[in-house]
Amino acid sequence: TMNVEHEVNLLAEEIRRLGTKNADGQVSVKFGVLFADEKCANLFEALVGTLKAAKRRKVVSYQGELLLQGVHDNVDIVLLQD
Repeated sequence: TMNVEHEVNLLAEEIRRLGTKNADGQVSVKFGVLFADEKCANLFEALVGTLKAAKRRKVVSYQGELLLQGVHDNVDIVLLQD
């Protein structure tokens, strides 16, 4: 079974690695950057699923429900907790 907590923690680490601080001092990264990153591609079998799980746990926030590569490359994924 997949350890969702672990995946969500890894995701938070990757957002910190790839993201930049926004005006509110929160780390944010574009979905396209996350999706295109080779390390992320190797880490996450289902990046979108992990993002949804992280959003449900209030670890990240982003607009919309389902993120699709290409269509949503410019959507900001904001890390809510550090």
